[in-house]
Amino acid sequence: MVFETLKPQIISITTNTKKATNERLFAICKLLENQIVYYNWVGFYFRNGDKEELILGPYVGEPTEHTIIPFGKGICGQVAVSNKNFVVPDVSAQDNYIACSITVKAEIVIPIFVNGKNIGQIDIDSNTPDPFSEKDEHFLEFVCNEVSKIL
Repeated sequence: MVFETLKPQIISITTNTKKATNERLFAICKLLENQIVYYNWVGFYFRNGDKEELILGPYVGEPTEHTIIPFGKGICGQVAVSNKNFVVPDVSAQDNYIACSITVKAEIVIPIFVNGKNIGQIDIDSNTPDPFSEKDEHFLEFVCNEVSKIL
């Protein structure tokens, strides 16, 4: 399974202290987008200080105008409030979806916790309808756990 082969690479990236945190986050985005065929946009959003909003961090994929997302708005904003994974098999069926691209068919967002506090998330868009499984969720939880160690 591709996820198992990627785990050591994720650890290698996060433990590389010669690179800045944002460089490591960008490397994770590139790795995931390159190695998982249905991951078409991979990025991180982080809480913007004490504000009730997320700010875009490192990402790969089509440029997005959604650099700031208020809590509660869109899938990412909902995860900032709920503190729970959110898997969207069909974005067109979501009332509170913020469209980044007309090609996006599905999305998965997994929160990142540091000391029990939701400080951000990994956001992945797919141009493939309903591609995400529990294996994606578990793998991305692993990724977020590793990322939390460098934040």
